[in-house]
Amino acid sequence: MNPPAPLVSLADWLDFHAEALDTDPSLAAGVLPQLVQGRAVGVGVPHSLGGAGGTIADAIDTVAAVAQRSLTAAFVLWGRRTFIEYVLQSDNESLRAGTLPRLLSGEIAGATGLSNAMKYLSNIEALQMHATRHADGFALTGALPWITNLRREGFIAAAAFDHDDGSSPSIFAIPHDAPSVERSDDLDLIGMRASNTAALTVSGTVLDERHRITADARNWLVRVRPSFLGLQCGMSVGLARRALNATAQAGVTSRESIREELAGLESALAEQTVALKQGVLDGAFFERPAALFELRIGLADTVTRALSLEVQATGGRGYLRNGGGTARRVREASFIPILTPSLVQLKAQLASQRLVSAA
Repeated sequence: MNPPAPLVSLADWLDFHAEALDTDPSLAAGVLPQLVQGRAVGVGVPHSLGGAGGTIADAIDTVAAVAQRSLTAAFVLWGRRTFIEYVLQSDNESLRAGTLPRLLSGEIAGATGLSNAMKYLSNIEALQMHATRHADGFALTGALPWITNLRREGFIAAAAFDHDDGSSPSIFAIPHDAPSVERSDDLDLIGMRASNTAALTVSGTVLDERHRITADARNWLVRVRPSFLGLQCGMSVGLARRALNATAQAGVTSRESIREELAGLESALAEQTVALKQGVLDGAFFERPAALFELRIGLADTVTRALSLEVQATGGRGYLRNGGGTARRVREASFIPILTPSLVQLKAQLASQRLVSAA
């Protein structure tokens, strides 16, 4: 009997499919199984709960490592790992016991769905979802126009709801197969098309306490925000790192003309990465969220500058369809500023805080 063929590593699979993941939604079903097989999903989840162990900083490193090869796959991993963090930081033991094993095994996909909630937390917009008391729990109504990782094969999505009785907003975990839950067709994105990104609508969907992540959305969001944004920043770290590596591997003549700028960006990225992981681990971003906002903005700038260097170093070769991924990374980089909360929203929030401090 012939020995079984070795499994393709996650890195090899991502390298081979990176272009297709960006441009073709047909591979969307394959991303999650590869992330699970590659042991990327459970990083930072305690061994006692079925995870791979480690810390949230290790999870950020994992998102960055995936983003070096495919921002689409990193986007999916961010959405999924962030939802897992919600479950870990919830006081709902029933929810954790019922969903965490299925999330870690890949049986269902986790989708964050809390972009609207994070903007609500920063007083940028009102909650778009509404909950009404029902004999069997809560009747949920509303729509979110953009959620990643709404896998057609099965998902569970987090969303924040205000209450008609005036009580504190809650966050619920919405299963794909609950009554009156509708997923739209995939959004017509210019890239990252295999990310299962769609709109979600609930029309009177009734869920009970077993599905409530928290009954105190505002305070809980403050606690989970460093992980939400920290994991998100891992995408920027990985993309910038890959662009700088590609620049360093360009021809000698090209490298020499931008050597100092390359070295400066490599040093800046290293410092930002250390600050990111340290701030999430030691609680500094919980105490000073503005520092995390500033770091997110700074990393986005590093991504932009790193891609500019790669384009300069690769020249016309990078403009070819088979130019080593430069064109794809330029498209990926254009997505970083609009990730929620977007750079515009973060800058507005920081400006508002400065006005309050000055007053």
